[in-house]
Amino acid sequence: MHHQLNFNLFYRKIFSTVLLLACSALVFGQNISSKKWKDLFSYNNVLKISQDDTKLIAATENGLFYYDIANGEITKLSKTNGLHEVKITAFDYNPTTKIGLIGYTSGAMDIISPEGITYVVDIPVAQGFNGDKKINHISIVGNSAIVSVNYGVSIFNLEKKEFGATAFFNTGSSYIASKEATIKGDKIYSATANGLLSHDLNVTFPVFTTWTTLFTGNFTQAVSNGTLAFATPNTVYYENGATFSTLAASFTEINDVEVKDSKIIITDKTRIFVYSNTGTAQTNVTFAEDCNTANFVLGKLYGGTKLSGVKDLDSKFYKPDGPYNNASYKLSILNNQLWVSTGGLVSYNGPIYRDFGYYHFDGTKWIYPQYFVNNPILFNVMDVVPNPSNPSQVFFTNHNFAGDKGIYKMENDAFVKRYKSNDASNNYLNRPIGLTYDENNNLFATVFAIENSPLGTGYYLYNQGIDDFSLVPVATVSGVLKPVTKDGNIFIPAPFAADGGLVIKKYGTNPASTNVPTKVFRLANNLPANGIVSVAIDLNDDVWIGTRLGLRILPNFESALTDLSPQTEPVIITQNGIGEELFRDNVVLQIAVDSGNHKWVSVDGGGVYYLSEDGQQTLKQFTKENSPLPTNTVTDIQIDEKTGKVYFVTFDGIVVYQGDVAGVTSEFNNVTVYPNPVVQSQFRGNVTIRGLANKANIRITDAAGNLVHSAIARGGFYEWNLNNQKGKRVASGVYFMLMTNDDATSKATVKIAVVN
Repeated sequence: MHHQLNFNLFYRKIFSTVLLLACSALVFGQNISSKKWKDLFSYNNVLKISQDDTKLIAATENGLFYYDIANGEITKLSKTNGLHEVKITAFDYNPTTKIGLIGYTSGAMDIISPEGITYVVDIPVAQGFNGDKKINHISIVGNSAIVSVNYGVSIFNLEKKEFGATAFFNTGSSYIASKEATIKGDKIYSATANGLLSHDLNVTFPVFTTWTTLFTGNFTQAVSNGTLAFATPNTVYYENGATFSTLAASFTEINDVEVKDSKIIITDKTRIFVYSNTGTAQTNVTFAEDCNTANFVLGKLYGGTKLSGVKDLDSKFYKPDGPYNNASYKLSILNNQLWVSTGGLVSYNGPIYRDFGYYHFDGTKWIYPQYFVNNPILFNVMDVVPNPSNPSQVFFTNHNFAGDKGIYKMENDAFVKRYKSNDASNNYLNRPIGLTYDENNNLFATVFAIENSPLGTGYYLYNQGIDDFSLVPVATVSGVLKPVTKDGNIFIPAPFAADGGLVIKKYGTNPASTNVPTKVFRLANNLPANGIVSVAIDLNDDVWIGTRLGLRILPNFESALTDLSPQTEPVIITQNGIGEELFRDNVVLQIAVDSGNHKWVSVDGGGVYYLSEDGQQTLKQFTKENSPLPTNTVTDIQIDEKTGKVYFVTFDGIVVYQGDVAGVTSEFNNVTVYPNPVVQSQFRGNVTIRGLANKANIRITDAAGNLVHSAIARGGFYEWNLNNQKGKRVASGVYFMLMTNDDATSKATVKIAVVN
C-alpha cells in the first residue's frame, strides 16, 4: 500500500525500537527475507567447519554454506533467506540434536533448528560494560551452549531458548574477555588473556572470585569433544588422564584447535597438525594459504581458508560463487556484468584503505584480478567503470595520499597502464575520485584539489587518440564525489561543509572547453550550506540533490543554468495535517531513478526509501531491521533497467532486490501478475502487476465480465489489494485484467486465480 511517511518520526521510532530491544530480555523470531532478495556476499573467509550427516557446514562472515559431499550440491543460508544479521563471529552445531547457534558482532544470535530460525537479542550484558559486545565463541554440549563474550561467559539453554547463569569476569577495575570456553563434564573452562580459568557448574558459577586459574598466560583456545584441549598462540595442552600435557610440536601462530573423532586438529596459519587424543602426532599438512580453521568431515580433512572458502588436500575448493571479499563501495553494471570498487572516504575526505582493488562478475562467475594479489601498491579504489563500447576495458581510480594515486586501465582484468600517478608536486593534490562515461563515450574522472589553479576542482578527460587524460578545471569548490552526466552536461557533487555545492557544467560537444556555461548551486539557491553528497537526474530533467542536511529538487536544470537566481525545492510531505520536510537534517547518500521515474533514496543510518515520482509517497522502505540489508548505510544504489533488479551496496556487502519496474516505456512489456494463483492461506499481501506502460488504464473483471476494480497506474507497475469497488475482498474465482496505455495504442490482458 502507498503511504505517506514522516521520516524524522520514523527515524526516531526505528532507533527507539533498537534501544528497546537492546535493553529487554527478549527471544523472538522474525522473517526479513523473501524470494525477491538475493545476496552477493563473499563466502571466502571460512571461520568454522562442522558436519551434519553427509553435509559439510561452513560458517563465513555473512552467512553459512552447506556442501553435500554425497552429491556435490552447495547451498547458502544468509540474511536473504533466513538469517537475521551479518558479521558472524562464532558458530557451533550439534549433529545429534540438529541445532546450530550463530553469534554476531552485535552480540545477537540466531538459533538454527529443524523448526526454523529464531533470533535472540537478550544476551546478558555486564553492568557498566561499554565495550565491544560481539560474541567471541560458542560451544554446544548437548542442549547447553557456553557463549564467550568480552566480559565473561553465559550458559544458554537451547531447548528453552533462554540464558541461564552468567559469569561476569570483573576484576574490579576492568573486565576480562573470554576468548573461548567449553564444558567438560560438570566444569567450564575459559581461555582468557589472564590464563585458563575453570569453574564447576554450580550455584557459585556467576561469582568471578570463585573461579580458579588452572594455568597462567595468554590462552586463546578451549575445546572439548571427549577430550579437553586448550592453547596459547604457540602451545597446545590436552587432557592426559587426570593431568594435562603439552603437545611436543612448536607452533608458530595457532588460529584454531578442534577435537573430533579422537583427534586433536591444530590450525597453525598455513599448516594443519593432527594428533591423537593421547598426544601422538599423526600428520601435518599444508593448504598453501592462510587458514582460520580445519576439521574432519566423513574422515576427510578440510581447511577453512581466509581467502578461498573450504579447501581439501587435493587443492579443490568448495564455496558458493561470490566476490573476493564483502568490502564494497560503488557498483557499475553493463550487459549483465558487474564491477565493484572497495574503497571509500572518511568524512568525504580521508581515504579508507581496504586495499582489495575491485571485483568483477563476468556474467557467469566472479573474478578477482590477479593484479591485486600481494600487490605492494596501497589501494583505495573509489570507483570502477567499464568502457560501454568495449567492456573488456576498465578504468578505476585509486584515491590516496601516496604516489600510487591515479587512474588505472585494465584489459580483461589485467593491468595495462596507470595515469596521473605523480601529476602534482604534492601527493595531496590532483586526487581522482569518481568516474563516468557520457552518452558519447567521453570518460570523466572528478579531481580533488587541483594544483596551481584558483578553481579547486574539475575533472580529468580521457583522450583515446593519445591514450591519456587532460586536466580540466571547473569550479572553486572543495572536495568532489562521483559525477553524473546527461545530454552534454556534467553534475559534480561537492561535499565539503565549508565550500561545497552542486556544480553543473554545460559542455555540449566539447567537454575539454573551459569557456562554457558553469554554475555552482549553494546557499543562495536554497541549498543547505554544508555540501552536496549525491545527485540524480530524473526523466523530467529535474535534478534530485542529496545534501548533508536533507533532499532538494532543482526543476529543469537547462533553464536553471540561465536563470539568474534558480531555487531548489524541498519535498514537503503531510503527516496528521502538519507539513514536514522529507529527510530533513539527514545525509542523503545516494539517489537512483528507475525507468518509471520513481526514486530510490539511501539515508545515512536510515536505510533505503522507494519514493513516488514526486517524492510525496513512500512506496517501500528497507532497513537492516526489516530487510536483508547488511547495514542502514547504503553507499550505492544501481538499477538494471532490463531486469528491474535493484542493487544495494554497503561496506559490509551487496544485496539485490527484484523490483517491479523494468524497461518502462509508453507500451506494455511482458506483463505479468504475481503471485498467481493467490491463495489467501499462503499470501495476504497485495497482488503486483508488472511490465505496464508508463501510464496504464486498468479494468479488472470477473469471469462473467462484471467490473470489480479499476485504476490508473503510473510508473510501470500496480498493486491490487484484491478488494472490489465496494472495498470488500473479491470472491474465489478467475479474474481478467484488461489494460490500455495512455492513448490506447497498446493493450494487454492477463488473468489471475483467487482462492480464499
